[in-house]
Amino acid sequence: MSIVMNLYYTGQNGAARRFAEEMESGGTADLIRGEEGNERYAYFYPANDPETVLLIDIWRDQHAIDLHHASPMMDTIARLREKYGLHMRAERYVTDTAGIPESDEKFIKH
Repeated sequence: MSIVMNLYYTGQNGAARRFAEEMESGGTADLIRGEEGNERYAYFYPANDPETVLLIDIWRDQHAIDLHHASPMMDTIARLREKYGLHMRAERYVTDTAGIPESDEKFIKH
């Protein structure tokens, strides 16, 4: 089981993309990827919304998330969110450890 956080950052005039670019170029994203329990930390750009960035953030368990929230990276993230005037929406999911059912597998091209 893993915990998946989909975080939607929305701003104006390209601010959300600049935020993601600074997280990457400044090294903060790589520091988070190196944290114990982080399984994925990746930014995506929705094709139908140029003012939003989606962060898919996956953690081994709640303890790993709690440690991340207590890390110095959270101060950097908060400062950058403020700098770019971003608003957030969050979704939280738990992974399906059974995997993709055979009935769905036929729709996936490998």
